[in-house]
Amino acid sequence: DSLKDISIPDSVISIGEYAFAGCKSLADITIPESVTSIGAGAFNDCSSLEKINIPDHVTLIDDGLFRGCSSLNNVTIPDSITLIGVHAFCECSSLKSITIPKGVASIGEGAFNGCSSLEKINIPDRVTLIDDGLFWGCSSLKKVTIPDSITSIGVHAFCECFSLESIIIPDSVTSIAW
Repeated sequence: DSLKDISIPDSVISIGEYAFAGCKSLADITIPESVTSIGAGAFNDCSSLEKINIPDHVTLIDDGLFRGCSSLNNVTIPDSITLIGVHAFCECSSLKSITIPKGVASIGEGAFNGCSSLEKINIPDRVTLIDDGLFWGCSSLKKVTIPDSITSIGVHAFCECFSLESIIIPDSVTSIAW
């Protein structure tokens, strides 16, 4: 577990599932613009990773991609992203804020579960569902504005959001699970 930094060459177009999972000392990674896909869990449990820039040609933040990256505090998500997978940022306990691009249409179940430092987040207008456990354990989250595109809020979506002071639920919401 001595791998501390990686510079991926321009010849690489794809990073496979769980490629660097469990590299607990990995603190710095440079991903070239040539990369168009990053597999599920590729950086799962890289607990020393502090920042990441996702290349402009990637369209999916796959399931569990950054799960357990407890030092991650800076993520640059390109406008090309249209989907954030299940548990994508789960347990990223140092992440204070994140800007989700307007083109994102789906955010998977528990994507931000356990992001205990997360204070603010935007939900794009294309998203229609606040999925199950989406913000579970986001104990620093203070305010959430739900866009008019949302029609359903899943089970435990805001469970253990102890700092939540304000939530505005629009008339478009027809279902709130319990």
